[in-house]
Amino acid sequence: MPNRELSASQTPTIDDIDKRLLRLLRTDARMSITELAEHVNLSATPCARRIKRLEEAGIITGYYTQTDAEKLGYPLAVFIAISMDRHTAERFELFERKIQSFDEVISCSIVTGRSEDYLIKVRVRDMAHYEEFLLHRLNRIEGVAQVHTSFELREVLNRSII
Repeated sequence: MPNRELSASQTPTIDDIDKRLLRLLRTDARMSITELAEHVNLSATPCARRIKRLEEAGIITGYYTQTDAEKLGYPLAVFIAISMDRHTAERFELFERKIQSFDEVISCSIVTGRSEDYLIKVRVRDMAHYEEFLLHRLNRIEGVAQVHTSFELREVLNRSII
């Protein structure tokens, strides 16, 4: 069987049926192959092949459960912009390793176009929880020089790209 893995510079061909499958899976990743096939007017076998091809190409990277943070007791979403004291590989590696150990952090990106180096999003129970996170964990990471906090009022949209 030929190797279908693509290099980082190659983009697989995605047609309208693939896009419809991805939208359906984004809405309900537990949908059966039979249900997916019916929605895109294919039989089950070609539909399954398409999904397998999307997985092998690295377009579908996994299936997961989306949870409601508020119902789990984490209603407060916070964006934190972080400036590092020095721009060295060691500082950034230490920060990134440490930030991954905090369960409250749900995303972390290194950014450009602003004075801060990182933008993270965290979920906390309340202001006391945020204060504990900020003062006793985030600010204690070696190299963190400054933090700027913004509180999310309401999430308007959160979806994957198709």
